[in-house]
Amino acid sequence: MLQQDQTPEHKAFRETVRAFVSNELAPRAREFDQMGRIDKSLFPKMGELGMLGLRYDEAYGGAGLDWSFTAILCEELGRADNVGVMTGISVHTDMATPSLHRFGSEELKQKYLVPAIAGEMVSAIAVTEPDAGSDVAGIRTRAVRDGDDWIINGSKIYITNAATADWLCLLAVTDPDAGHAGFSQIIVPTDTPGVSYDLLDKIGYWGSDTGLFFFEDVRVPVSNTIGPIGAGFPQQMMQFQAERLVATIGLIAYCEDLWETTCEWARERKLFGKTLMSMQNTQFKLVECKTLLTTGKVLNDACVRALVNGEDATDLISMAKLHVGRVSRQVADVCFQLHGGAGYMKESMAGRAFCDTRIASIGGGSDETMMYYLAKRWKL
Repeated sequence: MLQQDQTPEHKAFRETVRAFVSNELAPRAREFDQMGRIDKSLFPKMGELGMLGLRYDEAYGGAGLDWSFTAILCEELGRADNVGVMTGISVHTDMATPSLHRFGSEELKQKYLVPAIAGEMVSAIAVTEPDAGSDVAGIRTRAVRDGDDWIINGSKIYITNAATADWLCLLAVTDPDAGHAGFSQIIVPTDTPGVSYDLLDKIGYWGSDTGLFFFEDVRVPVSNTIGPIGAGFPQQMMQFQAERLVATIGLIAYCEDLWETTCEWARERKLFGKTLMSMQNTQFKLVECKTLLTTGKVLNDACVRALVNGEDATDLISMAKLHVGRVSRQVADVCFQLHGGAGYMKESMAGRAFCDTRIASIGGGSDETMMYYLAKRWKL
């Protein structure tokens, strides 16, 4: 978020989040990598600080704020030295709960949203399947009505917070003959009989628990449906917008830290009798990286401004997702190269970022999906 837009309230909130990140997250960054997830006991602490429901109604424990505060949260989480942890928190705050807040019944909000905002429950979003990624309409997980219950069968893959989540915002087919009107969002508690998962071993984002879920005759009440039955597809499309923007904001902050770390390395690294930073090639590469990061930051800021002003930011967010995904990969590659062999080590931020940023052009909608969508929107 651009500095000139920040009020005293913004600055105070940034200081609060920065202190939490500095004291609770960054010092344990490598520990979370080893654990393969964030310490779940930190969620209630974040709830107490008001970090988990910034844009949600105060009636449910939220802060009733706007997207400018969410942007600050994402920027500071991006500096936690663990993009996996940033993602796990963001999934809970901005990927699994927006539909519940906007479309859920009062009963569902009291039962699942209130404890989620307090950090007493952790949520996850379950959309992607082994045979349906960016093609959301291709999902096959079925929810068949049996009286007042849904009986759910199927599987979901690449689910963040798999081991941590207390409930899932699940997208399932409820009417296979209704096209886009045949999908529904359903809350599924992870301790429901028939729900199981396996954790997946990733090349990056080590601080987040990513898994494959299985649903075998899982019975949940029809009242767990978020919004009207059959409205799940458009609701999920709206929810994706928050997912994409929080990811791009956090990624830019993460890569800005990487850039700073690389500058420090280049100033200290000696070769051929001088520092790496004194070489014009290094200077030019770092200037290019900083320029790219700034373009991403400005585009993210345009998205936030539009949302704060109540404007449709769909195209801007899609462009930001496309651009920042590519920028983060380019910057990570340059910083990795400047670190030389040291960058190939797991303890190096450059090495971790090289692996972490690769998913930026895939997760939450691939580059190709963003371009396809924008070309369709612009009638190209």
